[in-house]
Amino acid sequence: MTGGARNDEASDIAIPLLASLDLDETCAFYGKLGFRAARVAPDYVIARRGALEIHFWDCDERHIAENTSCYLRMADTAALYAEYAALDLAPGRMDEIADMPWGMREFHVWDPHGNLLKIGQDIEQDSQASESGS
Repeated sequence: MTGGARNDEASDIAIPLLASLDLDETCAFYGKLGFRAARVAPDYVIARRGALEIHFWDCDERHIAENTSCYLRMADTAALYAEYAALDLAPGRMDEIADMPWGMREFHVWDPHGNLLKIGQDIEQDSQASESGS
């Protein structure tokens, strides 16, 4: 994917928009994960955790949420995994952390409506940075 260079590229971001079958339940679950509801409307929620931001829209169709995912890239996936593991999420809501063949350390969390959060960090980039820093 190519395009013309712009001066404001550093401020360009992509924000996931996930379906919510119940916005109150979404706020409670993501609150447990350390997100706060930054903006709330009758049919829309913006949740933030540090630099992370996820938007949720009110949806009546479970199959949409169950077929939706987003990727959250973290600086320290292992630390976040340990934090979330201590929460005792419902069985089946989180899988084990693993190093993937594509160079990412990842784990996954499913919210109560079926949205999949893929959470990871670039371990190849991190190892190259630590090698050049030594």
